[in-house]
Amino acid sequence: MADILSNPKARRDYHILETFEAGIVLRGTEVKTLRAGKGQISDAFARVENGEVFLHNAHIDEYTHGNQLNHVPKAVRKLLLHKNEIRKLFGLASVKGNALFPLSFYWKHGKVKVSIAVGKGKAEYDKRDDLKTREADREMKRATMKHLKGR
Repeated sequence: MADILSNPKARRDYHILETFEAGIVLRGTEVKTLRAGKGQISDAFARVENGEVFLHNAHIDEYTHGNQLNHVPKAVRKLLLHKNEIRKLFGLASVKGNALFPLSFYWKHGKVKVSIAVGKGKAEYDKRDDLKTREADREMKRATMKHLKGR
């Protein structure tokens, strides 16, 4: 399951509480553009409106070989979820401090799927702690590799 697009800001800026897999309503030119990997979702967010979930601010580049029927790059796109999943998302997203955002777009059985997450924003010190642990892990791997090479 290779990602078409991913959101690197998501895991850095949020504690992920829960993830959902959703389908997405796309036009043909949008699918062709995604096949080429052209787009970005780092500023995208989702919203539950009237019992439906919509993805806002996801940028899918215009199809290069398209004509006047080409899609709008930052159009609002409907996400396809079961009713009980939408209710659960609405409950989680309505809590103060929680956000609804995409983690990635990927292919599944020839269809584009979206991994949607509910997250709570990280404080600045949490981000620094993550950076410190990542750096410590890197140092440990380096030391282990150096030790193994010395044998």
